[in-house]
Amino acid sequence: MYCISKTMEISACHNLKLSYDSKCSRLHGHNWEVTVYCAATELNADGMVIDFKHVKELIHGRLDHGNLNELLPFNPTAENIAAWIVREVKPCYKALVKESYGNVAMATDDTFPIDQRYLI
Repeated sequence: MYCISKTMEISACHNLKLSYDSKCSRLHGHNWEVTVYCAATELNADGMVIDFKHVKELIHGRLDHGNLNELLPFNPTAENIAAWIVREVKPCYKALVKESYGNVAMATDDTFPIDQRYLI
């Protein structure tokens, strides 16, 4: 069993489309902290679960200094972003998205073939 995590900071703006009045409906920015968790039962030919650089390119490279409403095809809540990361990065089984101090969202892949109790 092999597990890795990659934490990165993403500076990006967004506005949320909500069913109620909120200041979050106006364009605003965050310095998001994103942690991506990946695992595999066997290492790839390079001796890795996945290259940390590839994880960074898939997430940071696509989102940093961008407008998330323009870059992502959904309402860019922290929860939706975490779920998108889990789908986007293989072999990711969990993503944590901290949009600001104290506000954290997590998404997991319940179909991941390794029991998550044994993962970091």
